[in-house]
Amino acid sequence: MTPGNNGDHTPNAPEGDDDPFGYLYEDGQAAGATPPSGGGGYGYPGPRSSSYNHVRAVGDRRPNTYGAPAAPAYGQQVPPQQQAYGQPNAHYAAPETQPGGAPTGPQYTPASRGSGGRGGGPNTKGLLIAAIAVVAVVAIGIGAAIVFGGDDKEDGKEAGGRPTQAETVKPSEKPTKDPQKPAELPKTDAKALKLDGGTTTASDVEGAESEGGVYVSGFDKVGAQVTWTVNSIPKSGEYTLFVGYGVPGKAAETTLLVNGTPSDRKLNLDNFAHAEEGDWAKGWTKTYAYVHLNKGTNTLAISCQEGDQCDANLDQVWLKAGHVNN
Repeated sequence: MTPGNNGDHTPNAPEGDDDPFGYLYEDGQAAGATPPSGGGGYGYPGPRSSSYNHVRAVGDRRPNTYGAPAAPAYGQQVPPQQQAYGQPNAHYAAPETQPGGAPTGPQYTPASRGSGGRGGGPNTKGLLIAAIAVVAVVAIGIGAAIVFGGDDKEDGKEAGGRPTQAETVKPSEKPTKDPQKPAELPKTDAKALKLDGGTTTASDVEGAESEGGVYVSGFDKVGAQVTWTVNSIPKSGEYTLFVGYGVPGKAAETTLLVNGTPSDRKLNLDNFAHAEEGDWAKGWTKTYAYVHLNKGTNTLAISCQEGDQCDANLDQVWLKAGHVNN
């Protein structure tokens, strides 16, 4: 309360320019505050160098003193200007005002980019599920092709028109001999060999395995020999010659010739049956020797030569391919 007020509520005129907006209030208007026409007066200070005291009535859209352009008159086109960040463009028009109206289809929004990750990335979970489903369908298709694809025989024929095994081999036909089976090598009785040097056949000692129990005797003197000519050797290579013989309870050894050439080792005719000395019937056994033969015809000779112990009877001879012992 000022000294000139005396407590009543009638406002006095402000001193100087202490209230430039006094004309807007009821007490100011009651005190006669009116907007001046030329500046100054109660509530309106005169022109100053600063623009913050330039006031205007409420609703007045005259240009301000801060450099902003005045609002255009109604209907006047607003020139394009730089907008502040985040403010709408003055030329923006709602989609409803465009030709054809607002679009009816789904519109892209940041929310539609996906719901799984930050930043709205693609829906990777959905893509992964779709990829797994495609792989599963392909795998099922391949499995079905393997299971059902081989059953395309029709009328006894295989795929491609080839005849089945039932058509190529009739039930009444006999199967051919297995071509992988090795050829049968010869085996013969000693009596069928060529006998030289006083050798002869006999059958008085029992136990010989040759036909009729006939064996070759008289082999106990130098020059005695039996020769086997073999005509069916399938290929050149290593073979094993087996000789069935009998001794009277004591060892013997002779010379072996292959295609006329003496072997490096004597043919061992030991008492492998462990017969008592003089017991010819208990002395039947067998021995073997490794030989190299040519394809086709070969000669094998068992000969009693100087230095040999030849007291033995010869029963059978046979061949086997390779180096074997039985």
